[in-house]
Amino acid sequence: MIFNPNAETLAKDKLRALQTESLQNIIQYVYSNVEFYKSKYDALGIDISGIKSLEDLQKLPFTKKHDLRDNYPFGLFAVPQEKVARLHCSSGTTGKPTVVGYTKNDIELFSEVVARSLAAAGCKAGMKLQNAYGYGLFTGGLGLHYGAEKLGMNVIPISGGGTERQIMLLQDFQPEAIAATPSYLLSIIEEIERRNIDINTLNLKYAILGSEPWSESLRKRIETGLNVKATNIYGLSEIIGPGVAQESVDERGTGSYIWEDLFYPEIVDEKTGEPVAEGEYGVLVLTTLTKEAMPIIRYWTGDITNLTYEHSKSRTLVKMGPIVGRADDMMIIRGVNFFHTQIADVLEAYDFASANYQIELTRKSAMDIVKVSVEIEDAFLKSCDISKISDENKSSSEQLLQVRKTLEKKIKDCIGLSMEVCLCNIGDLPRSEGGKLNRIIDNRNI
Repeated sequence: MIFNPNAETLAKDKLRALQTESLQNIIQYVYSNVEFYKSKYDALGIDISGIKSLEDLQKLPFTKKHDLRDNYPFGLFAVPQEKVARLHCSSGTTGKPTVVGYTKNDIELFSEVVARSLAAAGCKAGMKLQNAYGYGLFTGGLGLHYGAEKLGMNVIPISGGGTERQIMLLQDFQPEAIAATPSYLLSIIEEIERRNIDINTLNLKYAILGSEPWSESLRKRIETGLNVKATNIYGLSEIIGPGVAQESVDERGTGSYIWEDLFYPEIVDEKTGEPVAEGEYGVLVLTTLTKEAMPIIRYWTGDITNLTYEHSKSRTLVKMGPIVGRADDMMIIRGVNFFHTQIADVLEAYDFASANYQIELTRKSAMDIVKVSVEIEDAFLKSCDISKISDENKSSSEQLLQVRKTLEKKIKDCIGLSMEVCLCNIGDLPRSEGGKLNRIIDNRNI
């Protein structure tokens, strides 16, 4: 389903003309209303009247997360406080949170892009959405809520966590769709299986998942575990929240449509900041074209992905590929660049491996050591006549030894790093309780 055909199927020449006009307007707007941008452009000697085309955008500097923190809380706002209708902010786990604001028009824009996203995910007016994203300062809960209402859905605002209640409402309210982080939905599935609940008694058809990277193997696990079609919703608070991009339910696995009439995307080289060719991987940079309260110009998301029109079928908009890592989260281990999502790619090939894993980094005699803990499926253990993995059978079971050696070799072949693989039972590793799941434990500085 296409929510806004005029925007989502706009001819490319008309789209470019719209983007160009919107870009010229937003540059003038931020220069006139945000001291941060005015001072920065003046200091660099940039004449904004020279920004006449989309290519001219490259003349402007990037905006990075530290700019938001340096201007905490409201230094990047373009409107006075009395015109701000809502505030959201990040968790602030590394210091002061990054604050974002919305006018009433911005909230309408937020609702529009989420409604587009939910429609692309298969949702329709009249369906129920169980919204298991966290409400509050996090943009996920209210973002999905308002967008679902705009689409005409019946929203169940349960928020994150409370797995037992989540399952009760899935059974009693019979929603057709659920929105959550993929790691938390996996936790719900595992509890459903533990309680031997027949998924055919549920009414779920669609799962809208985001807020963290996830793999095709996890998609398969979720789709099989709940009998749903699972799609990725992408967004970040600094731009607007969830709804910057979305997978189409009928084009799963081929990338997510960016609503580029509202958010102009670029892919740039991580080191030089120069644009890369279509299809090449680099850092995603986004410019808001119509936001009022806190417009952002050339925001360095840190997400490593690519852009292409190659797989665009139902819409004329560009697609972004999966997030293969984050520029600021990239680990350099013994001279090799490494993203934790590469482990998920390795595990996809093996039915005996769960989608749940965790990486621990330690240092011994100036050497970085990587241990990867992987959960092994119960069905495989039963085929080995093992009920649970224990210290004893880890070292004595020929099948488990072979699994460990197979994974270690595959990781070395695919990633170029030697890593120790530790096999675990289902449930041994941490589970999400509604928020993002930390896949990396870095003990190198302890």
